Amino acid sequence: MEPVRRKALVDAALRVIGDHGSLAVTMSDIARQAGVSPALAHHYFGSKEQLLIETIRSLLRQLRSDTVAALKAARTPRARLSAVIRVSFHADQFAPETIAAWLAFYAEAQRSEETRRFLVIYARRLRSNLLADLKALLPADAAERIAEGAAAMIDGLYIRQSLKSAPIGIEASIALTEDYLNALLATASPSPRSEKAQPHRTIQGQMT
Repeated sequence: MEPVRRKALVDAALRVIGDHGSLAVTMSDIARQAGVSPALAHHYFGSKEQLLIETIRSLLRQLRSDTVAALKAARTPRARLSAVIRVSFHADQFAPETIAAWLAFYAEAQRSEETRRFLVIYARRLRSNLLADLKALLPADAAERIAEGAAAMIDGLYIRQSLKSAPIGIEASIALTEDYLNALLATASPSPRSEKAQPHRTIQGQMT
């Protein structure tokens, strides 16, 4: 039962953080949502801080798993770029409680070095996945510039989704990012390797 209850507590933490819009929640709040006692929650995680760290680890593991699956299904560098974009705006990632949790963790990263480290893992992983296939299409300097811009656009559109008065849907977010990528790919000089489909490579940024 331990893995089942640990997952239930992580899922409950995500929902409670989403409802509150911050990490200012208690272990009792999370335990109540999970349908277990606070004592059991402490038994499995030791403290609220450790449960919150496991929650962000869970978000990163799921995002990485989805990305690996999407990249395996893509056969060309350009298709893999589209796969990374689509996974970034996956319906699960756009769930209101997930968006609220990500924003809460970004705020917490200003105070918590451990939380900041996990968010750096996410940022490096996204950039690395974009850059790996852009380098197959473009010279290194152009690939670096476009990877930075695409990653910033993905993060910016995701944050805008949290603005209830001006949300941007999944397909619109994907289309905007694809338009940005297509426009820059059309104007940049191709890489000598761009005529060849590159073999699938290992996704960057292993979890610690």
